[in-house]
Amino acid sequence: MPAPVEKKVTAATVAAYLASTGLLAILTAIQDNSGLVGGLPDGVEPFLLALVPTAITFVSGWAARHTHRGPAGV
Repeated sequence: MPAPVEKKVTAATVAAYLASTGLLAILTAIQDNSGLVGGLPDGVEPFLLALVPTAITFVSGWAARHTHRGPAGV
């Protein structure tokens, strides 16, 4: 059974998705040719392309070793 996903990894993943979606939407809006990926509808492209950095953020955050903080108050 895989290790549980920590809240900070989930938060980083969501933040990466939202930021990527926003940046790609702006990029699509200001380009002369908005066809970032030819076969996809223009409105869907930013959402699907944002999944790439989101997946990278999730995997790297989940796989990273976490520093043991020790007992509280020490």
